Amino acid sequence: MPSVIVVGGGLAGLSAAAALSQAGFQVDLYEARGFLGGRATSYPVSPSDPDSEVIDNCQHVLLRCCVNLLDFYDRLGVRNWVRFATEFHFIEPGGRVSTLRRGSLPAPLHFAGSFLALRFLSMADKHSIAHGLFALRRERATRQDLDRISMLDWLREKRQTHRAIARFWRQVLVSAVNEELDRMAAIHGFQVFWLGFLARADSYEMGVPAVPLAELYSPEVWRRFERVSLHLRSPIETIKANLGVQLAGGGARTANYYVVCLPPDRLGSVAPDLAVDTTWVEPSPITGIHLWFDRQITALPHATLLDRTIQWMFNKKDGRYLQLVVSASRNLTNQAKSDVIALALRELAEFFPVVKQAKLERSHVVKELRATFSPRPGVEQLRPSAITAYPNVFLAGDWTRSGWPPTMEGAVRSGYLAAEAVTKAAGISAKILL
Repeated sequence: MPSVIVVGGGLAGLSAAAALSQAGFQVDLYEARGFLGGRATSYPVSPSDPDSEVIDNCQHVLLRCCVNLLDFYDRLGVRNWVRFATEFHFIEPGGRVSTLRRGSLPAPLHFAGSFLALRFLSMADKHSIAHGLFALRRERATRQDLDRISMLDWLREKRQTHRAIARFWRQVLVSAVNEELDRMAAIHGFQVFWLGFLARADSYEMGVPAVPLAELYSPEVWRRFERVSLHLRSPIETIKANLGVQLAGGGARTANYYVVCLPPDRLGSVAPDLAVDTTWVEPSPITGIHLWFDRQITALPHATLLDRTIQWMFNKKDGRYLQLVVSASRNLTNQAKSDVIALALRELAEFFPVVKQAKLERSHVVKELRATFSPRPGVEQLRPSAITAYPNVFLAGDWTRSGWPPTMEGAVRSGYLAAEAVTKAAGISAKILL
């Protein structure tokens, strides 16, 4: 039975391990930390308190078009732990709510009825958006420059109104890709809208895990994989293609194949022989703000908040525990956490006036400074593939060339691509990527 060592227990490493195990490989996965999931995980707010509430480091969601991520959840047996929503709620300052939902028409016209009824856009805004969506549908397979221009460049080329850009295109894309429109390659904006909104009538449905993220890939879940051995709190010091991996605590391990799923800022020091260029990688941060109130703030399960710093609200429990998300949150990274909370409360009260009377019982701020890489124009061609200079060493990670922007789906795609490369090297050539 051929053996594989997977270095890194984020989604890329986990998906590669699951796929390779089911393809007949013996897999040893090494993770430096004491938990799995990488940046998509959860932890107790107060680690010293055995009864502490467990929170996600940031709210992670998926769409039905994330077919490889859903396949990975199927492999783990946890797909039914994800709840899908069929409505998007947009709230304006002052509290007016508009809802986008699927109608009876087939794709790509399935949103027509509710889109025309959206109150936060004028008819001129809606006309420009419709024009833009049909242009996107037409140009997605013909334009050759989409990885070299920004999404904002393309939107201005299509004469989108200022409010259409700010309240529709930006509101969707900054959260989906974790970058501002002027710094986002248009190819990624196209992909989000084509796969998530136009290709199929149900692909827009948003999945939110009903359990803390870490439970999706807990050690208990992995017991169904008899060929996978998990090694937590086992950092790798060096990786040598011909000598195996050297553990930070001493000792070496060898295998037939290696899948390296490390963040780009660690790859060079751990695996210098691979000579992978990571100088192009610029991180883009995400900030998650957790707020617990003494009363219900809203009954909405989630909402996107317009015209303010806070972009999304997720109702985590009974309308009293809310999680707010700010993607591409560079303007918050140097702010004190008390200032971030004050900003969040001030803005939240503009959408939900009851906040002014409510008492804030607890709060917690998570600044994920290296949440993703910045998918700027021109960097797509710099992303490395799964193949390295060594025939038995392969790369994975949401920053590698997965065919997607840096998302959970992108991470799983990279893990599957690396797994396919391993099977090909072993003479099996299994088809794994969907």
